[in-house]
Amino acid sequence: MTTTPQSARPASPARTDTFSARFGSIVANVEQVIHGKHDVVQLAVLAMIAEGHVLLEDAPGLGKTTLAKALARSVDGSTGRIQFTPDLLPADVVGMSIWQRGTGEFEFRPGAVFNNVVLADEINRASPKTQAALLEAMAERTVTVDRTTHELSTPFMVIATQNPLDHEGTYPLPESQLDRFLIKVSLGYPDREAEFEILDRHGEADPVSNLGPVVSPADVSMMTSALASVHVAPELKNYLLDIASATRKHPALRLGLSPRGLLSLQRIARALAAASGRAYVVPDDVKALARSVMSHRMLITPEALLSGTGPNDVIDEIMASVPVPTVG
Repeated sequence: MTTTPQSARPASPARTDTFSARFGSIVANVEQVIHGKHDVVQLAVLAMIAEGHVLLEDAPGLGKTTLAKALARSVDGSTGRIQFTPDLLPADVVGMSIWQRGTGEFEFRPGAVFNNVVLADEINRASPKTQAALLEAMAERTVTVDRTTHELSTPFMVIATQNPLDHEGTYPLPESQLDRFLIKVSLGYPDREAEFEILDRHGEADPVSNLGPVVSPADVSMMTSALASVHVAPELKNYLLDIASATRKHPALRLGLSPRGLLSLQRIARALAAASGRAYVVPDDVKALARSVMSHRMLITPEALLSGTGPNDVIDEIMASVPVPTVG
């Protein structure tokens, strides 16, 4: 059984309560239009607070665009949508400088990436060059055009969707780009009860149109800043290191968890702890997030693929085999 050291107990319960309340209000607001997907909604909100990006792999029509719009409206932010196609150019993503005859100067026209929540729809239908146009924005939160660097909005997150690779006209995302997504999730089909509610409540109008904000962008920024004060005990850090080491040694993997992936797991675990009303991370936070954070960062060997082994199978095996620390 895991116990918590005195030094890891919340120093300011009121602050964690405020964080938890704001988190709950965002989730509840998004769930007015995304029915029956509580876990996915929670993960998306956690990713936003942890300044991360979300990769959704799903078939068309399951609510990916609605999720992005609902998140943006819930935090009083703006939404940008980029439909990735084979002929999409990098300038269509980040923007371009246009010569203005009247002023005799170039004027920068920002692309869709200059929004709080950017939906990169069917990202794996575009060429690798255009996919790479998102890299600087996702990693640095800036865009450089004609040697001029432009800051992006705060908060800023990319929700990218990709069709399964067995669909026609898809390009696999390179490992360097996959590693920049904090989590990978799937909405999947709603259950019968949730789908009935969709038919009953959203059959006649856009469900997002009546959705109002419940927090401000400044509130989200404060929640993000608060993550630095969520305690990660040395035992928990060693637990994270043991997990990363196990992925790099596992015989079914040819690419394990990177240092950036390890930092991402720690950061979103802090967000989950704060959302749960705690000022410290526990092993269950790490376990709850392992699949979403790690699955897209690992490459399975061809032999393991032939035997039907997938990333989640390996993750489950590793999480069951790595000893859980006893803190105290």
